[in-house]
Amino acid sequence: MKAVDHNFAEIELARPAPAGRDLLVKVEAVSVNPVDYKQRKMQTSGSRVLGWDAAGTVAAAGNEVTLFKPGDAVYYAGDVTRPGCNSEFHLVDERIVGHKPKKLDFAQAAAMPLTSITAWEAYYDRMKVRKGATLLIIGGPGGVGSIGIQLAKLSNLRVTATASRPESIAWVRELGADEVVDHRELSQLKARFDYIACFNDLDAHWPAIGELIAPQGAIVSIVGNLKPLPQDAVRAKSASVCWELMFTRPRFKTPDMIEQHRLLNQVAEWLDAGKLRCTLKETLSPISGANLRKAHERLESGTMIGKLVLKGWS
Repeated sequence: MKAVDHNFAEIELARPAPAGRDLLVKVEAVSVNPVDYKQRKMQTSGSRVLGWDAAGTVAAAGNEVTLFKPGDAVYYAGDVTRPGCNSEFHLVDERIVGHKPKKLDFAQAAAMPLTSITAWEAYYDRMKVRKGATLLIIGGPGGVGSIGIQLAKLSNLRVTATASRPESIAWVRELGADEVVDHRELSQLKARFDYIACFNDLDAHWPAIGELIAPQGAIVSIVGNLKPLPQDAVRAKSASVCWELMFTRPRFKTPDMIEQHRLLNQVAEWLDAGKLRCTLKETLSPISGANLRKAHERLESGTMIGKLVLKGWS
């Protein structure tokens, strides 16, 4: 197959018109996530609008919208089966949109939706964590890990997070991790964990996960495996293995799709109350093809701590 030249082009598109439960959002800021460059690399022909993390203002609403009105400030992650939010105006179903945290600006708010939804669903919908239990987070300094540590502490979990560089160790401790361990030294841990959340390379960490999960514990992963995953260790412990993909609800229009609206509103309340802190670490301006390329390269370097946001239009 011929390699695809993944250029970042700036083009003019017709402004979409909302119908049904769609909102037309005037986008003010967007965040980048691994899904952006993964979707880019999957594109074998043609062009596509990427981006699934945004904050902005409702410009217009479809005829079935009941949760928002024009002028409302919102934040959301969107639907990977639809055009992304790297555009000045964007259509999104109201059921996966939340009211923007009042104390955060648009750039700060854009850093939060996708990772918050992912961590929330991983803990409460997939593993069904119980208070006071122990949790190992593999990939503590990343976007999902950064909010995941905080949500876990709100649930009174004892959190061990992986981090390896001085700056990433300091970051996860700042966010509330009780213990920090180098991901290369997981095999040396003696403790067993009630829950393990793999927010990083599943293939590389699977042997350690099998050893470290407690009997009758639960494991969740947000990344797929490239190789077969031997099940003997987790099966012997009757451990649950769960998958979390925050696009499942919008992709399949599940009956509980509106849960993403509700959880984003709850996260906004906690951010405004100071129970959670924004995970924004780097900002680029304006939103442009050149800056999106820089953002993708930054993420692909594997050294990101927290979130990277692009704001404003040239």
